Amino acid sequence: MKVAVAAWGLAIAGGMGGLRGQEVVEQMPEVQVRADYDREVQGFFLPDVQGTKIHAGKKTSHIDLEDLPEISMDNFRQAIAKTPGLVLAEESSPLVSIGYRGFNPHRMMFLQVLEDGIPIHADMYGYAESYYTPPLDAVESIEFVRGGAALMYGPQPAGAMNFLMKKPPLDTPFELQSTNIIGSFDLYSNFTSFGGTVGRFGYSGYYDHQQTDGFRAANSDFFLNAWGGTFALDATGPLRTYLNVTAYDETHGEPGGTTLAKGPNAVNYDTDRFGTSRFHDRMRISRYAVSLINEWDVSETTLATFRTWWTYYQRFSRRQNGGGFGTLPTGPASRTNQIENQQFYNFGFEPRLSHNWEWLDNTHTFAGGMQFYYNWSPMLQQQGNSPTATSGSTVNQSNRESVSYSLFAENLFQFGQFSITPGFRLENIWQSVNELVNRSSFQTGAPLQDETLYNFAPLFGLGLEYEFTPEVAIYANVSQAYRPPFFTQAVPVNPNTRVAGNLQEATIVNYEVGFQGTPKSWLTWDTSFFLIDNSDQIGTRGVNEGPITTVIENAGRSVVYGWDLFAEVDFVGLAEEYGRPARTPAAPGSWVDRYGSLAAFTALTLQSGQFINGPFEGKTPQYLSDYVLRFGLTYNWQDRLKLALLGNFNGATYADDNNSGRFFIPAYNVWDFTAEAKVWRDNVSLIAGINNLFGAQYYARIRSDGIDPAAPTNWYAGVKVEF
Repeated sequence: MKVAVAAWGLAIAGGMGGLRGQEVVEQMPEVQVRADYDREVQGFFLPDVQGTKIHAGKKTSHIDLEDLPEISMDNFRQAIAKTPGLVLAEESSPLVSIGYRGFNPHRMMFLQVLEDGIPIHADMYGYAESYYTPPLDAVESIEFVRGGAALMYGPQPAGAMNFLMKKPPLDTPFELQSTNIIGSFDLYSNFTSFGGTVGRFGYSGYYDHQQTDGFRAANSDFFLNAWGGTFALDATGPLRTYLNVTAYDETHGEPGGTTLAKGPNAVNYDTDRFGTSRFHDRMRISRYAVSLINEWDVSETTLATFRTWWTYYQRFSRRQNGGGFGTLPTGPASRTNQIENQQFYNFGFEPRLSHNWEWLDNTHTFAGGMQFYYNWSPMLQQQGNSPTATSGSTVNQSNRESVSYSLFAENLFQFGQFSITPGFRLENIWQSVNELVNRSSFQTGAPLQDETLYNFAPLFGLGLEYEFTPEVAIYANVSQAYRPPFFTQAVPVNPNTRVAGNLQEATIVNYEVGFQGTPKSWLTWDTSFFLIDNSDQIGTRGVNEGPITTVIENAGRSVVYGWDLFAEVDFVGLAEEYGRPARTPAAPGSWVDRYGSLAAFTALTLQSGQFINGPFEGKTPQYLSDYVLRFGLTYNWQDRLKLALLGNFNGATYADDNNSGRFFIPAYNVWDFTAEAKVWRDNVSLIAGINNLFGAQYYARIRSDGIDPAAPTNWYAGVKVEF
């Protein structure tokens, strides 16, 4: 963020004839303070220029987690309450699935997910599933960029979600905070953090623990531990360095799905809504990461940043064979299970540069850089001889690898109130899969596969913006994104499946035009029309070619269009502006300061779309409901008392692109009430809430093993202590 600081000096002009004893105001030169990583953003929108990133002409959201009462157990339904269009596919585990504008929500696989600007997918290209998200208690805010996000960060067409972590506090040598919460289903969580700055050195750390027995009949428990630490050197100087270390480990049960069908082995949703169809399926996620972030104010007009990271990721699962859609495992296969161990070793570095330059009496901004990314991922699949086995005979084994090199640049041309921002990104991607064992191929006599794919993805974008005032603007954006093939698409393990030629990356073009503003402290809005053209989608087609029954190819194309609206009004601020007389010494300060803020907001998306080519022609993309509406009423008195009533309304949709009947998700709505109050100075706060306040019976997620029911009414309460 670029911040202009005007310094004013006050002098007594002693010895100056005619001015002795009088005050003279002298305006000092303007000082430019530039930063990227360590500066907090204010307001609902991201600034046009933020360090080495350009947001002008793009639709952006800044999710300030302090706007709401304390969020318990990383409840993303509450965290994204003010962000239009995002679809949360709820489940019983701590894993997060969020979709957007017709893109599959599973593990945020179509979103570019980052932590302090560093990608956190298992593999950004070949296995873009985000099994890890940072604890929300450790997050300062969340940035969400649509459209041109691919030019800034790389693949994934649904936009970029960047978690900005809390930094070492600069104003104290030591502080400590601990939050303990209990709730329904034997829920318990503890989040403890500490930090401070002494001289040139800053430090912070946290520990997060969450556990619950879960709301399903059995096997929906989870147990999570996460740690993190940051060491900062010269955080307020021109050359800033941050070393971040994080560790994450969680284990959860996978209770399986339910079904609307009836039968002797069916777990029927209507009669046993929270029933379990998988009693032995488990998953464990472990992640360890180290990153180094450097920022250098080269001059008043130039900022350079450098990020480098190393990450180890392990995904281990065991799943019983013999089951179906919402049915219990039966037959001889049910006495065995599938064991899968995937490991991901990630390394990358990314230098960026931004520079302000003058032309035609205007200041323009260039931002660009490059990224190198490497991932090595061994995969082992085994068959166990019991439903609870953790090892067995090898079925598939392979080594997988991704390498990418990217160049990117944008330039904000500013001409008075009008700006134009062209940009490009050139992505070079190499993916390889080397099969070591494939039992199915061995049985059919097919050879093991050793394949390497190369994709070159040139991306271009253009953003336009016109500011009527510094607080009100219109914007327009057209930009490209892409989606490379997954490992399993490039080299399928099933010998009855073949790939049609060399798979190309799917190409996405985003169009958006909007109107946003914060003309008053009590009023904010952002409304836009959008269209997404998603072509060359990678999909499957059934064939009859001897042993080959399925072909993977670039075939599908879909178009999604719609309207987004966010609006928030603070009624106390509104009433004060139009109903309060001028301030007097007897009644200083604003009504908001004295009585608090009472605000209502709505985040609405109306949308439609269909496949216009490929095997799903005429169908609706999955999780594309006609409307997604979130509504909230919040109260905040001096940050000492916070209350929130939040409603979520989702239209009917399908959980698959084929629009199959058993993958139909009916429309639903769900409400939450949360509260936070300081009860002793600034040191002790009480936290409480009721999720699913009115006991809605609904489901927002359907997978191949059945319907995932959503949680019933549940409560939580706790204490936060700060020193």
